[in-house]
Amino acid sequence: MTTTHALRIDGVSRRFGRTEALADVSFTVPEHTICGLLGRNGAGKTTLMSILAGHDRADRGSVQVFGADPFENAPAMSSVSFLRDNQRYPDDYYLKHVLRVGPLFHENWSVEIAEEVAERFRLPAKPPVKKYSRGQLSALGVLIGLASRAPLTIFDEPYLGLDATARQLFYDLLIREYSAHPRTILMSTHLIDEMDGLLEHVVVLDRGRVVRDSTVEDAQQAAFTVSGPATAVEKVVGGARVLRTHRAGGLVSLTIEGALTPALADAASAAGVQVQRATLQDFVAALGALDEAPLTTEGIRA
Repeated sequence: MTTTHALRIDGVSRRFGRTEALADVSFTVPEHTICGLLGRNGAGKTTLMSILAGHDRADRGSVQVFGADPFENAPAMSSVSFLRDNQRYPDDYYLKHVLRVGPLFHENWSVEIAEEVAERFRLPAKPPVKKYSRGQLSALGVLIGLASRAPLTIFDEPYLGLDATARQLFYDLLIREYSAHPRTILMSTHLIDEMDGLLEHVVVLDRGRVVRDSTVEDAQQAAFTVSGPATAVEKVVGGARVLRTHRAGGLVSLTIEGALTPALADAASAAGVQVQRATLQDFVAALGALDEAPLTTEGIRA
């Protein structure tokens, strides 16, 4: 069976003066997938999302969104809804204007979803959007993204300013909409532990480069942590590749790249050290800290 790819990025690079925002980025995202775009601040996520939405152009490489380059391509751009974390609106915009204009840009716009999100997030109709709080602006972005039903919907940190209850409401509505009307969703987030149950695929960027491109299931099996006395931990993990190290006195906790095997778990138990799979959040944080960690266990007692 041939997989249809919503996104195909091949060798994409982008510079801003002396700053290399993206460097030879390549990956694909299957159609009708919820993909997490993860990484530290400054990793290149927003630059990449802007290119995918047709708002910017790569210096090198190719970008295809449903088989077409989105830059200066109106039909391709019309299939994308991109909600930035700092989305700007005209100064004289009110909620009614957003509800009125949305259908003009998105042919699949759902009036019912827009009205439901506005009501459930308690978005006020009277003040202009420019006077909305940070949380209200995020809720407005959620409204546009969900109601657009765009084939590619891109959320850039969609939860900023939302409390735990509002974030859970967003996740519930997202899954409901995705199940009823499948689409490709690309989401940049730092709240990985909250969202890992929603994601099917992850792309992790660091310093403008792809350091992980896999299903969530594979990423969740890709690392484990070993904690205990430094000498005992070193004996258990041997020469494994260390992604991240944390020390506290004579104790050490290592995030190790690789699968947690039954044999290693047995060795850890015999040595009296704790071992467990790393969470997706821990794994992504470790990938972003590679420059700060040794590549092997040599010297962990230092």
